Amino acid sequence: MIRMCKTNYEALTRASSFLEANNRETGVARFLLQHVLGKSYSQLMQDLYEDMPSEDFQIFWSYVEESATGRPFQYIIGQETFYDRNFLVNEHVLIPRPETEELIEEVKKRTKTLFGAQAAPKVADIGTGSGAIAITIKKEIPTTNVTATDISAQALEVAKQNAQLLEAEIVFKQGDLLAPIADEKWDIVLSNPPYIGNEEAQVMSDTVLDYEPHLALFAEENGLQLYRKMAEQLPQIMNSPSFIGFEIGYAQGPAVQKMLQTAFPQAQVEIVKDINQKNRFVFCTIDE
Repeated sequence: MIRMCKTNYEALTRASSFLEANNRETGVARFLLQHVLGKSYSQLMQDLYEDMPSEDFQIFWSYVEESATGRPFQYIIGQETFYDRNFLVNEHVLIPRPETEELIEEVKKRTKTLFGAQAAPKVADIGTGSGAIAITIKKEIPTTNVTATDISAQALEVAKQNAQLLEAEIVFKQGDLLAPIADEKWDIVLSNPPYIGNEEAQVMSDTVLDYEPHLALFAEENGLQLYRKMAEQLPQIMNSPSFIGFEIGYAQGPAVQKMLQTAFPQAQVEIVKDINQKNRFVFCTIDE
């Protein structure tokens, strides 16, 4: 049985050392401790030398041992913060990434420019997963009418729970890519689809490979298959004016840009870099 720790500091220090010994990120210990104690980072720092209740330590240490196996801490605690909101996550959905928050920023800016502040554009989020993009767009631009799709029924259940908890009115539809929305016209179509090539699996972290859903990670054709399929189908469903926003792997920009330029010869198609100056998004603006 693990020896009890008297203070938060002692628990944090021991957990960090334990994770390091197991070749895991030591910073995870702090996130787990904050969650167990229900404290923000500043509160934890302020209370670092406070006594730690034994029941809290038992829970904390069980989380630490689970983290040492490689399981992402977001799945351990069942949530992840995205755009300052807490989203439920489990092994049926991809953990929202910080860079996707930059997609939201781009969408907010482009929506205002193309449609004006008072417009009510129809937005579709393809492959919604946890619902992070769809729900955040609805919360940040309340005038939008948002529909979210996913091929996975389990993922949609998570997204529906998040929409309910965050009080976001979203229409959810199950199906592959654009199939659930193909009978309507859209002003904004967004997607952060699976874009990792199967051959890349051998160099991926086990925390991702062993725990996150492969359905949400991998795609054929060196990760480009789903972009190609959507690019072929999008001309039939886009309004004018409208825009498309894809999150991409950093090496996929030129290929995805070419697909959309072929599908929309008159459109402006641009690659947008993320905060780390890596190609991260492709936007296609249709304004004929």
